[in-house]
Amino acid sequence: MKNPWLLPAGALVALIQLSAPAVASPDEVQALVRDGQFEQALSLADADLAKQPKDQDLRFLKGVALTELGRRAEAIEVFQGLTSDYPELPEPYNNLAVIYAQQDEFDKARAALEMAIRTHPTYATAHENLGDIYSRLASKAYSKAFELDGANAAAKTKLALVRQLISGGTPAAPSKGPAPSAVAVKSPAPVALAPAAAPTPAPAATSTPPKAPAASADVGEIEARVRAWADAWSRKDSTAYLSFYAPSFVVPGGRSRSTWENERRARVSKPGDIRVELEDIRVDLQGERATVSFRQHYDSYNFQATATKTLEMVRQQGRWSIQRELVGG
Repeated sequence: MKNPWLLPAGALVALIQLSAPAVASPDEVQALVRDGQFEQALSLADADLAKQPKDQDLRFLKGVALTELGRRAEAIEVFQGLTSDYPELPEPYNNLAVIYAQQDEFDKARAALEMAIRTHPTYATAHENLGDIYSRLASKAYSKAFELDGANAAAKTKLALVRQLISGGTPAAPSKGPAPSAVAVKSPAPVALAPAAAPTPAPAATSTPPKAPAASADVGEIEARVRAWADAWSRKDSTAYLSFYAPSFVVPGGRSRSTWENERRARVSKPGDIRVELEDIRVDLQGERATVSFRQHYDSYNFQATATKTLEMVRQQGRWSIQRELVGG
């Protein structure tokens, strides 16, 4: 069954029209995607990306093909690379939300769709998909309330209404138990997915020893490094900015380190002021590795965006450096 969350053909064309004049290769890959020949589309995209690794259209279509082939982790990496390199484009955020929703990661899907709308406030697909995500989250909440209190008439009524909204059918009295995991999506015509089977209950948690508290000095050092990284970005000091990335940094999109660095230098050094501010920094320290999450506010003369970002950091040669950078993670 064709995934109704993926962008319609018209939206794919719209993305391609944003870039340089289309060449035959992206058109051929797009035609294969439309025909459902995803393996062939992926092979052709990879072959052409070897010659022109910066092509955003080919990278986007590769992500679509990977999603349809069920290779979600690889597709996430492709779309996250696009959001990092082209934060002004809404389509990669939308397609990240597609994958997160498929994995029942609705909070991540919501954050990605909110970013899509920030970059393009009139992007109807993202607005509708965000509404569906909110409906799904509401269904889970009302279902839990009714499960805990079967006599709660208000929760019962609200659950029946939201399930009707999700399924597009006639409201039915809810039974105690988990809500259906379907998400109704209209793209472009109304489409409702059949409810999936109830999720298998997770195994009972086993007793694990408590984690040792993180050393406050290390946490403070990590937070200072992250703020210094954002400060170098704001100062447009590309050399200092790139020095925060570890030699083992995982370059998004499968590009070479040198290609990625050249792209980042150009974007960091672009004309006009840049302001990068961080808030709600959280550090999870595990020995010589740390995961740092925060809200990032980016503001330049022609673009503003706020996103949840995660940095996976590693201590090498006595200092903390970025090994992986994720948007919406």
